[in-house]
Amino acid sequence: MKKIAQNKKIVYTDEPIQMGAIVNDLLPSDAEFIFRETTKKVTIALTERSIDYFKKIADRHDIPYQKMIRIVLDEYAQKKTSTATP
Repeated sequence: MKKIAQNKKIVYTDEPIQMGAIVNDLLPSDAEFIFRETTKKVTIALTERSIDYFKKIADRHDIPYQKMIRIVLDEYAQKKTSTATP
């Protein structure tokens, strides 16, 4: 491996520093990091087609496929619960 000589001297100036653009925070809030719903383990039989689908999609988003299935079921249950009439 070749070493590159760095003989150039850095020249510092007193020029004002320009501020960059403000970027919105994409991370969840502290409360969202801390809050975790309680979960309960269950055994469920799914078709190979469903499992293959969730594995493929989860791999694209770099999350475990079981978590993706849980998210889909949670959202479905939440929508059904919010639209159910008493």
